[in-house]
Amino acid sequence: MLTVDFSRFPLAPGDRVLDLGAGGGRHAFEAYRRGAHVVALDRNENDVRAVDRMFAAMAEAGEAPVGATAAAITGDALALPFPDDAFDKIIISEVLEHIPDDAGVLAEIHRVLRPGGLVAMTVPRYGPEKVCWALSDAYHEVEGGHIRIYKGHELVERVESAGFEPYADHFTHALHAPYWWIKCAVGVDNDKALPVRLYHKLLVWDIMKAPRTTRWTEKALNPLIGKSFVVYAVKPRTGSEAAA
Repeated sequence: MLTVDFSRFPLAPGDRVLDLGAGGGRHAFEAYRRGAHVVALDRNENDVRAVDRMFAAMAEAGEAPVGATAAAITGDALALPFPDDAFDKIIISEVLEHIPDDAGVLAEIHRVLRPGGLVAMTVPRYGPEKVCWALSDAYHEVEGGHIRIYKGHELVERVESAGFEPYADHFTHALHAPYWWIKCAVGVDNDKALPVRLYHKLLVWDIMKAPRTTRWTEKALNPLIGKSFVVYAVKPRTGSEAAA
């Protein structure tokens, strides 16, 4: 399930792509399939090993074009182990809400993204996230949990303050908002509760089959209760770079 819309965030074969805070690697895998040179970085060593194994399996199965490369590494978002201007595209999905120094992360992204490069950032949307916090302290008061809820304009302002120029934004995953409200209401760890199990089956069916009914329903609901807010931005070129 992709949160980033690749029609708004185009990748070309050979692009150098960083998936920052890659987690399970869903966006990194898509970038690899599109022929990019991908680095998936996360602080969780177990996630990094799992993503690396999947990269290897994709290569063996021929799921990536010839010439594409992929690597998974551990690292710190506040001290990225890359030189300046190292990447053409950067994805940071559902990460900023976990990190106290989000300005520091944005500064590091700005440093390692080349002038003219694109970044896609996603965070939980304010309204649906506020409901989750109201229903359950356990949803966010855990080690490594969510420490803030962004209003849309707040994230855009922080992105602009970091030196980027936003060019698009949208909401997505509306069908997932009620699922998390149900989990928060019955207990976030209570996966055996009947409403949770039934709704989870619906989500799995939707992801696997992508029927028109649920696709249209989610598209209509995204502006109202989309679970994630996505911002796309460019790192501007300087005058000399723009003329080159």
